[in-house]
Amino acid sequence: MIRYVDSIESLTVENLRGFFVGWQNPPSPETHLELLKNSSVIVLAVDSETGNVVGFITAISDKILSAYIPLLEVLPENQKQSIGLELTRRMLEKLKDLYMVDLLCDEELQSFYAKLGMKRAQGMFLRNYERQAGAK
Repeated sequence: MIRYVDSIESLTVENLRGFFVGWQNPPSPETHLELLKNSSVIVLAVDSETGNVVGFITAISDKILSAYIPLLEVLPENQKQSIGLELTRRMLEKLKDLYMVDLLCDEELQSFYAKLGMKRAQGMFLRNYERQAGAK
């Protein structure tokens, strides 16, 4: 059974294995824990039996007008179970009082976010792939 939490209380790096599949320079579980700590808002999907995180979503926000959702991930073995949908729904509920909530995604994922009321937009980005594992 999956439970959803918005705290990293009692979370360890051992609970964060298997994420960032396909990334050229994936963050370590230690860096993953730090990015969760430093996010403005998080929602975690946790396996009730093991205590391991099977999915997460993060937001960075000024807590006045805007928020940006940089990361949504569900472990490959837990995909196709609506966990990503529920994580996003819960995050958008937490951010509902803000003027704007933005994210960037590949075109093939836009229909996923449209189901939750988000609108298609154009954007720009800069990636420093040699820092993909995290700033040191």
